[in-house]
Amino acid sequence: MDVTAENPSVSENPSGLREAERQIAELAEHQCRVGEGTPEWEDLETQIRKLRKAAFADLTPWDKVWLARHPSRPKAEDYIERLFPDLIELKGDRCFADDPALIGGVCEFDGRPVTVLAQAKGRSTAENIRRSFGMMHPEGYRKAMRLARQAEKFRRPVITLIDTSGAYPGKGAEERGQAQAIAECLKLFSGLKTPVIGIVLSEGGSGGALALSVCDHLAMLEHAVYSVLSPEGFASILWRDESRAEEAAGVMELTAQDLKKKGVIDSIIREPLGAHNDFNYVCSQIDEMLREQLAGLSRKKPSQLSADRLRRIRSWGIDSRRQRTEQE
Repeated sequence: MDVTAENPSVSENPSGLREAERQIAELAEHQCRVGEGTPEWEDLETQIRKLRKAAFADLTPWDKVWLARHPSRPKAEDYIERLFPDLIELKGDRCFADDPALIGGVCEFDGRPVTVLAQAKGRSTAENIRRSFGMMHPEGYRKAMRLARQAEKFRRPVITLIDTSGAYPGKGAEERGQAQAIAECLKLFSGLKTPVIGIVLSEGGSGGALALSVCDHLAMLEHAVYSVLSPEGFASILWRDESRAEEAAGVMELTAQDLKKKGVIDSIIREPLGAHNDFNYVCSQIDEMLREQLAGLSRKKPSQLSADRLRRIRSWGIDSRRQRTEQE
């Protein structure tokens, strides 16, 4: 049975990811009406799979920005519940307050204690407001530093989960030393004498993300983005026209594939159909990567870890500068 014949609004070749998502939603709604297990339901499921596979076959950078912001995309809390279910959360920066935009704590992973630092967006509007949409305040960065020092003292590896559009830009945050907190975080993590592994889950924006990205191994989910600012901000500054955000995304080189070529990140975690469509598979890929990296990094001496990390950071941009020089 060809369901597209009965649903004129559903085409076999959708133009773009968002159009495919709309058509998939229509088919899924029709599935609910016919009931699971029937031949018609199975045919609908086949068409949904085909549509989704076709839509993800050739994504543009702007598609990836849209995916990174998808409302159904798993949040840090979802990954914590699956990968670090016994996490004991530790709150507060011991200076001002706790920052709900950062979940930090201690747990066991692969038979060893680890410290987890996760930038947390909310699963609902109310929770997003409470967590400032994942945008950390100075107390969040100071909490991260407190827990990182504790991890170093007890020789625990640190795992950071990065998902933020940037640091919180409010007046209070600036008054409490937002820039200084980020700078101190960068300095601390640069010389931390314990393994640090970072994962960009969705959005990695500006210094707010960079503060937790100084690590021995930085991975990105396949459809995450990582950049100095948003495409909207880029277009507003460069062209004074926010409506050119899609064009900006195309020239910013903010995808995992672009950044892997430049050596900014070390590995890409596959999510062929998006993390929100196959969460179990993505978690299994993250789990495998963490086990492999922890096993290798744990064999290094503390002094070697910090020295290698600094060497890695200082190499950023060198190849790009060489290429530009050769072209000139």
